[in-house]
Amino acid sequence: MSSSTIPSFHKLSVPERVRAVRDRGLLSSQDYKALLNGESVLDVGNADNMIENVIGVMGLPVGLGLNFLINDRDFVVPLVVEEPSIVAGLSYAAKTARASGGFVTSSTEPILIGQIQVVDVPHAVKAKMQVEQNKNDVLNLANSLHPRMVARGGGAVDLEVVLHPPTPDTVEMLVVHLLVDTRDAMGANLVNTMCEGVASFIETLTGGKVFLRILSNLADRSLVRASVKIPAENLGNNGYDGEQVRDGIVIASQFAAVDSYRAATHNKGIMNGIDAVALATGNDWRAVEAGAHAFAARGTHYTSLSRWTKAEDGSLAGEIELPIRVGIVGGPLQSNPSVAMNLRLSKVESSRELAEVMAAVGLAQNFSALRALVTDGIQRGHMTLHARSVATAAGATPEIFDSVVEKLVESGEIKIWKAEEVISQVKAEMGHSMTRDERADMAAGHGKIILFGEHAVVYGSRAIAAPVPLAVRARIVDEKDGVWLVIPRWGVEPRLRSDTPKQMSCDD
Repeated sequence: MSSSTIPSFHKLSVPERVRAVRDRGLLSSQDYKALLNGESVLDVGNADNMIENVIGVMGLPVGLGLNFLINDRDFVVPLVVEEPSIVAGLSYAAKTARASGGFVTSSTEPILIGQIQVVDVPHAVKAKMQVEQNKNDVLNLANSLHPRMVARGGGAVDLEVVLHPPTPDTVEMLVVHLLVDTRDAMGANLVNTMCEGVASFIETLTGGKVFLRILSNLADRSLVRASVKIPAENLGNNGYDGEQVRDGIVIASQFAAVDSYRAATHNKGIMNGIDAVALATGNDWRAVEAGAHAFAARGTHYTSLSRWTKAEDGSLAGEIELPIRVGIVGGPLQSNPSVAMNLRLSKVESSRELAEVMAAVGLAQNFSALRALVTDGIQRGHMTLHARSVATAAGATPEIFDSVVEKLVESGEIKIWKAEEVISQVKAEMGHSMTRDERADMAAGHGKIILFGEHAVVYGSRAIAAPVPLAVRARIVDEKDGVWLVIPRWGVEPRLRSDTPKQMSCDD
């Protein structure tokens, strides 16, 4: 496979990036043309067949995570995400890990759990024994409902019986877990069908009444693990010593391990990467999220999904374990042309391999976030990428876009009002004159500073005042619910109701 490292990829134009990916054999000629012509996007017709009450299609950016070396194989990872810095952070983390051998991953068989809840059981312990003794008959019945899955090496492979004794708030219940190997399919509908199909037989065996029969999104029989080791000398930059960065990441990891409030944000960072891959490949990111957080809460308290330590050789060692059950085949995945193309681009060969890639991405995203936190801080790392979004929202045109972003970052005020001010400045510097409408929207005023005797003049006494000759630009903006008076330099946006004029005094 071609290398997942594409130098200066972020500096290329979109068509140049598409061409670079094609030239490395990651895109077919058909996918290449579809991307350039905008034909890879989900159209309204297909969307209408996917869900109800469709009125349109909402787009999200599709980016590529580069530099990933996983189990000695190169992967370019498709990511669908709107949050700035995630794609850049992942690619940087993967490049750092690549220098020391990349990520090592492993996974268990792709098992989903279907739950069959039984209530009103006359003798729960006896009923449990009955189900366990007839396990093969239950599994055979379940597999008869999906013979093609069995032919592909999957199907119902085992069952468990769990007893939940009654409490003051709950009834006694017996729950049968049907363990199903769904191979490369997501498998939710398959598992639900099997649970429905064996429900009557379970009632016969237990003498009870089957109530719920549905899969569980805590797929803890489909566990994925990823690990990485990064020498301390590869961690330092921007004035930070590599050992300082390593030790800082270890301490931050320990914080997330013992404190649930920190763990929630720590794990959210992990899922930033995993969810982006799930969305790009058409998988149920909500199910992956639910399973991951339930897994993090399985002990005495909610804790972190990853762990970073100092290895014996002084390297930074990271590892992650979590349940991920995803698919690479099936109608829901193939009905969206973007999803089908992303799966082809990823070059994954099985659902387990996709899950392992997602675990590596989660660990990489976690490293990127922790490294930023213990060095420059997360906000500084986000600043430039966030400034690009703000500049776009403020209306920066292509010819001045880069200049606006640069000045916006220098100002430290990544706000739309500041971007609008910068746009005006850049236009003036480039010799662009403002339109008549733009001039009409702007006004300027001077101020004064009273050094002594502020209110003494009211009583006929002297005061000492100094003028402020620098004009302060203000903009009046009509809105549906009134008028905005915007003073960008001050960051002031007082709302003035058009139907309730306000007299502003000198002190205002």
